Amino acid sequence: MRILEWDSLGAPERRSALERPVQQARADIEGVVREIIANVRAAGDAALRAYTLRFDGVDVESLAVTAREFARAREALSAEQVAAIERAIDHVERFHRAQPLEPLGLETSPGVRCERIFRPIGAVGLYVPAGSAPLPSAVVMLAVPARIAACPRRILCTPPDRRGEANPAVLVAAQLCGIESVFKVGGAQAIAALAYGTASLPKVDKIFGPGNAWVTAAKQAAAGDPQGAACDMPAGPSEVMVIADASARAEFVAADLLAQAEHDVNAQAILVTDSPALAGAVSAAIDAQLGGLSRRAILEKSLASSRCLVVANLDSAAEVANEYAAEHLILEVREPRALLAKIVNAGSVFLGAWSPEPMGDYCSGTNHVLPTYGYARAYSGLSVLDYLKRITVQELTPAGLLGLGPTAVTLARLEGLDAHAAAVTRRLDALGAQPHANEGGS
Repeated sequence: MRILEWDSLGAPERRSALERPVQQARADIEGVVREIIANVRAAGDAALRAYTLRFDGVDVESLAVTAREFARAREALSAEQVAAIERAIDHVERFHRAQPLEPLGLETSPGVRCERIFRPIGAVGLYVPAGSAPLPSAVVMLAVPARIAACPRRILCTPPDRRGEANPAVLVAAQLCGIESVFKVGGAQAIAALAYGTASLPKVDKIFGPGNAWVTAAKQAAAGDPQGAACDMPAGPSEVMVIADASARAEFVAADLLAQAEHDVNAQAILVTDSPALAGAVSAAIDAQLGGLSRRAILEKSLASSRCLVVANLDSAAEVANEYAAEHLILEVREPRALLAKIVNAGSVFLGAWSPEPMGDYCSGTNHVLPTYGYARAYSGLSVLDYLKRITVQELTPAGLLGLGPTAVTLARLEGLDAHAAAVTRRLDALGAQPHANEGGS
């Protein structure tokens, strides 16, 4: 890892030090995605099969996963593997069920009642990428809150392998989470199918799940089209920032950085420390651990975009973290909760030496679908709320309208909207309100 002295960098160098890896030329991606969406909308299932052959190298006979395929998937996993998925589901369900979803109701003034109620999104699409590694954990993170929210229709898409089959662990996780409709379609074409529907895939109202640059571009394109589907959040390659002080163990920090960097070549891992000695020790530990890892080829590329920033103190480290707005932020310092109080931009935070990031990826209970690429400045990780619509309700009694109606009339006339005012004054007149009430305040 490159080691940089933060205080010696000017503003341009600091921006460069925190710059994410360039994925692809944005215009090129958007052009390809527009073409894919148009073809799927025009040709439906035929386009999906053609793209699956082109991008995944397999001609799928059936887009939908059959009952026999679900059964074979269960047979392919050991009892220990199934138990691990079940335990992860249990932990994620516990945390997500505890999230407050109580309806709200109060009188804002006598006779004026305002409420907020929840309704599940009718149809949701869950996208689980395959890429170089299957992600049954992503199924858990997407499907558990969808089940808690009681979304009536839950559709899952995942790319097939070279044999035309979905990954067994993905299918088992889907079944355990109550997902019955799974389709072997990946990439931007899957997003297009979910957003607009085909003969096989029903259209959904909102799409969830991580993916590569093409998947992200397709989600954003569909979300911008009134005929498409909403999406959960913008997301890019996975990333981690570790803030560590002299108390941190270099071998732990190195392992944390490598764990995130192995996702793909565009993943990014950044260390921020106030200890030059630790910076050197972590760099050496990365070299030592790298040789024994199976995804070394990916790591060597992703580590090229990773770096260590040496700062003057932990206050400066917090400022760097808030500017970067990491998807995952690990605080391996003597007093992690004291530092947590200074963090305002992060997707998910891991406190102390004994909270490795993979615990959040798999089974601690929090959701690992998080904003990346700096979107943590404005977006939050996935929760049950993302699967619910929040509807406000208001009800006024005649007395409530008499008391508050004149305020609405005054404001409507202030904005020059006389039809707005008339919708209130006609009712006030019917209630026998005095003429001056139409002009007055509350």
